[in-house]
Amino acid sequence: MAASSRGGSALTPAQIRLRIEDLGRWFHNLDLGGVSTAPDHFLGDYPRFKWAQFSQAIPADLRGRTVLDIGCNAGFYSIEMKRRGASRVVGIDSDEGYLAQARFAAEVCQVDIDLRQLSVFEVGRLQERFDIVLFMGVLYHLRHPLLALDLIHEHVARDMLVFQSMLRGSPAGPRLEDDYPFAETKIFDDPGYPKLHFVEGCYAGDPTNWWIPNQACVMAMLRSAGFTIESQPEAEVFICRRSEVAPESQAAYPARRKYDRD
Repeated sequence: MAASSRGGSALTPAQIRLRIEDLGRWFHNLDLGGVSTAPDHFLGDYPRFKWAQFSQAIPADLRGRTVLDIGCNAGFYSIEMKRRGASRVVGIDSDEGYLAQARFAAEVCQVDIDLRQLSVFEVGRLQERFDIVLFMGVLYHLRHPLLALDLIHEHVARDMLVFQSMLRGSPAGPRLEDDYPFAETKIFDDPGYPKLHFVEGCYAGDPTNWWIPNQACVMAMLRSAGFTIESQPEAEVFICRRSEVAPESQAAYPARRKYDRD
């Protein structure tokens, strides 16, 4: 069962179906006026089935709160945040095709979402902090994943971060020591040691799957970027709170020309 539009769209199901087809292949399976956008999704009713496993970890009443959805795709999570009453929802994605799908979905669902074509590396341009930041299914598509978390912490996260990533490898083991002597080498062979697997070619037929972490790595990266993990309501989902970080752990920027900073 796809995520329902619940709205009274002026478009007929036939018109909606035609627009869905015109907007290309959908990754989010939404129910728009009784028409599913991705009924044959290889993961099933995605992302609704995942949302059902962690939705209780996000306040049911978001009135007065602002939300940023990074990598919003066709807008499933942005729409859910508006349904919970969020006063302002901004959805960003680097893919204009996904944003076109999100605009249409928001129109059919009759919700107001501010959609912009930006990557996670451009969040500083928003010049705004948000009460809740959603960073779902993006990390492993990035060539510079830790920088992305640093930039979220520095520019847009005010309080809650809802994070999700594909995970591969062993589950997290006991918390590691803060330091090890130079002669210690066996720890790196421990299955529970934080590992970020680099994909030089493709994984699952997708050339944008660059880095795939194990659970220990995700948890370590979140902590390093300045986020305190409060809970893990679903196998791949972490509910975090923003905390302060030491100066040496803050985002490091490459050298930039003057007009790049304007």
